[in-house]
Amino acid sequence: MTGFASISGSGHGHDWLWEIRSVNGKGFDLRLRLPEVEGLEAATRAALSHRVSRGNIQLSLKLARTSGGERLRLSGAGLAAALSALREVEEAARLHGVSLAPSRATDLLSLRGVLDLGGAEEAEQTPLRGALLTDLDRLLVDFVAMRAAEGEQLGGIIVAQIDRIADLTERAAEVAEARRPEVAATLKASLARVLETGVDAQRVAQELALLAVKADVTEEIDRLRAHVTAARALLAETGPIGRKFDFLTQEFVRESNTLCSKSGSTALTAIGLDLKHVIDQMREQIQNVE
Repeated sequence: MTGFASISGSGHGHDWLWEIRSVNGKGFDLRLRLPEVEGLEAATRAALSHRVSRGNIQLSLKLARTSGGERLRLSGAGLAAALSALREVEEAARLHGVSLAPSRATDLLSLRGVLDLGGAEEAEQTPLRGALLTDLDRLLVDFVAMRAAEGEQLGGIIVAQIDRIADLTERAAEVAEARRPEVAATLKASLARVLETGVDAQRVAQELALLAVKADVTEEIDRLRAHVTAARALLAETGPIGRKFDFLTQEFVRESNTLCSKSGSTALTAIGLDLKHVIDQMREQIQNVE
């Protein structure tokens, strides 16, 4: 099911923009593009898994420091390493009789690793992560609402298709019932012609009985009716139904194919072809349903 949502925010020395989009997919495929914020990816995956179960999802977060979010930060470990190195240099100089100029604080601050340019992301990520996840929750609310609106529209289309399948099934039942005496008469006439040739009557009767069973579409019609009932029940459920419905459409396809192969009349074949057409249309729509 398709959908899109975005939300922007700022705080803790950062500006950000969340974006999420989805396209149809039989399974659940999640692709994330997130900056390095401790614990953010795991929390994001958990939040999505509770709200989305089907579709190809792309979620991205653009995160940038604001101009006032940067500050100088002294690295304790870096300073200790610099002071230790300075002592070794001064001691080596003394042993070699070399006199060094007094060291100044600015000399130490210019050394790599002593002074870092950092912000909220390095100093403390917990508040930032919390703010990002709060906006993510709002984003997902909008995203799910958009998908639900599309799902409601698709629901109306699928209901109409199920009604059409139900009508065609009943028409098939009427045609099959109307041609029952004709089928019986044809079989009796065939049997009489064969018996005139002197072929074993019992063997011929068995073969004709098998032909009669193969020509009977009662079971296919009964199963189509059952599938229509199951489809309407699925639409009444509140949880994800896409995968269940996808399997059910396969059963619809199987029964309509068998109905066509056993029809034995142009009228019943025409109904079977109409059934296949509507079922194929419904199957395409089901791919969009979560």
